[in-house]
Amino acid sequence: MNSSSFTYRIAGVDIDAGDALVERIAPAARATARRGADASLGGFGGLFDIKAAGFKDPVLVASTDGVGTKLKLAIAAKRFGTIGQDLVAMCVNDIVVQGAEPLFFLDYYASAALNVDEAAEVIEGIARACKACGCALIGGETAEMPGLYAKGDFDLAGFAVGAVERDAILPKTEHMRAGDVLIGVGSSGIHSNGFSLVRKVLEAGQLQLDSAAPFANAPLADVLLTPTILYVKSGLAAIAAGGVKGFAHITGSGIPGNVPRVLPAGLDACIELSSWETPPVFQWLRDQANIAEAEMLATFNCGLGLVAVGDPKAADSIIAAFRNCGQRAFVIGALAGNDGGEPKVRFSGKLK
Repeated sequence: MNSSSFTYRIAGVDIDAGDALVERIAPAARATARRGADASLGGFGGLFDIKAAGFKDPVLVASTDGVGTKLKLAIAAKRFGTIGQDLVAMCVNDIVVQGAEPLFFLDYYASAALNVDEAAEVIEGIARACKACGCALIGGETAEMPGLYAKGDFDLAGFAVGAVERDAILPKTEHMRAGDVLIGVGSSGIHSNGFSLVRKVLEAGQLQLDSAAPFANAPLADVLLTPTILYVKSGLAAIAAGGVKGFAHITGSGIPGNVPRVLPAGLDACIELSSWETPPVFQWLRDQANIAEAEMLATFNCGLGLVAVGDPKAADSIIAAFRNCGQRAFVIGALAGNDGGEPKVRFSGKLK
């Protein structure tokens, strides 16, 4: 029998570091307080009073997501200030496209051994993003699991819950008609999908993250880690303007994989690819690895983070709502009837 006295710290778990992290991030969490939540940390569960939030006949909308292998680039570049916004955006954008207001958020941060400074930078970024979209950070979990993660690695996931009045749930497929306008809302770049292919391109080209991006006056790491746009305030403003019948969040599987998810049988999305300017990072990826346009469209957002389906008479007001929130929005096409089959995207033209 071993006569040594074992401790949790010897096994690789530092409870004191976890306590230090909670103490450090508590002010950031408190700053996200909103009606219905005081956003304090430390309880066994986070509480939210939906009645105090002002809803009358609410339906809850929940979403969970991560940031995929974009996290590998952030770890390699040791840049952790923006990855928290990616995490929040991937969850809350999925909520707002259903017409809902995000109410609260919880995060899950797991590593082999907790680095308090790195973890705090990530979680403070989460808190900033929550505050920006009126979503309370009411709790989370920080797990140390030596033996499960490699030294220096960590994983990140998020969970968001929102609410929408029952009669305001999107998409309203029963109201969609041929001729309804499709409005694209610009992305900030790659957002958080397609990074396994991005990493393959970097590897094949033996490219370093700290090298200068040939298409921007910045290191590659800065461009590739540009955070995902939060579409909450702009999306809610567009809904309030009237005429929005549906939203598609353009994430994994790109434009052809996400737009049909909000359309009814019998209608296709006809999209003119030359109707928007594709950010330079996508042209660089395409040229660097000779990626076919169809593959680009099915893997990346190609410059569109969101697509709205709207009444043609409301197109100007929907576009204005996004532009008033500092986001680019433009008509990219319209709905057209098909033979009654499942919806799909019909592209015309070429990406700029």
